[in-house]
Amino acid sequence: MQRLTISVDDGLATAFDDLVKRKGYMNRSEAFRDLVRRELDESRLQEEKAGYCVATMSYVYNHHERQLAARLTAMQHEHHDVTVSSMHAHLDHDHCIETVILRGQTSAVTAFAQSVIAQTGVRHGRMHLIPMDADAPKSRREKHVHTHPHT
Repeated sequence: MQRLTISVDDGLATAFDDLVKRKGYMNRSEAFRDLVRRELDESRLQEEKAGYCVATMSYVYNHHERQLAARLTAMQHEHHDVTVSSMHAHLDHDHCIETVILRGQTSAVTAFAQSVIAQTGVRHGRMHLIPMDADAPKSRREKHVHTHPHT
């Protein structure tokens, strides 16, 4: 592990210390590491260097919308290669929320999530994507990819 020393003005240091406390970090170092990881991940995504990812997609929809629930389920089945799991909850008599865990090539995951969120009747859709490093299968018998966080 390397030690970094940085200098910041008093106002920024105070604001950072307040953030550390509000977020519940034990120390500045943990907060700083998370900030750096987040920025590096965002940079990888913007530069399209994140070939593989895990993600969660959450959306609220009106289940009375014509055939929407059936379309959403069909879309997940059609994309079973990126859909890991989903959770469904009823919010009221009309609205449901679903959260779907996704995994795969970043381009495929993003395209699938965007197609779901764009469906008529889907509201408040969001995706949280985490770039991952992917290791190729180690043998012919092993068909799946092993992933781990980049940083």
